[in-house]
Amino acid sequence: MKKTFQTEQETFWAGEFGDQYAVRNQSASLIAGNLALFSRIFSRCQSLSSLVEFGANIGMNLRAIRSLLPEVELAAVEINEQATTKLREWGECHAIFQQSILEFDSENRWDFALIKGVLIHIHPDKLPLIYATLAQASNRYVCIAEYYNPTPVAVEYRGHTDRMFKRDFAGEFLKANPQFHLVDYGFCYRGDPQFSQDDITWFLLEK
Repeated sequence: MKKTFQTEQETFWAGEFGDQYAVRNQSASLIAGNLALFSRIFSRCQSLSSLVEFGANIGMNLRAIRSLLPEVELAAVEINEQATTKLREWGECHAIFQQSILEFDSENRWDFALIKGVLIHIHPDKLPLIYATLAQASNRYVCIAEYYNPTPVAVEYRGHTDRMFKRDFAGEFLKANPQFHLVDYGFCYRGDPQFSQDDITWFLLEK
């Protein structure tokens, strides 16, 4: 029986497009870029024993994190079944939740909650729920790494409309969760000759 989701965006990522994304987005250069990014972010953190990624896909971020933090306990939330299968085959996640972030409800807490390149694909009306989920899941740190725009805007994504949105996600998160404060932030340029990322702006937040 086909799963029914709350939004078109969830159905989009759980289905064929999400399957194709999992195949398309895996490479050694992506791992290298993630190593450079997360080494900078983790240098601003105190010791971490656990981390959860929301929207982990096949684990390109988590694989880099495992190299940097070999002892940290990893967890993942992922909506796409094929991507989740790849995560399980990797075998380095202590817990994997195959479900929509909008449905995620766990009593578990992690030192570090990560979301990267995912909020841009969430229906804007659902962002307050995601912000609350991130805050609840974190014992200390939240990292938001997304496309930034000072005002909300929708952009075409690979020929699709209403599938990508840019805004000040971190600013909205901080406004909704005043127990957190900004620790650091930075920009990753797609034209970097060594460690490119797709024009992502990242924010490290702590409570």
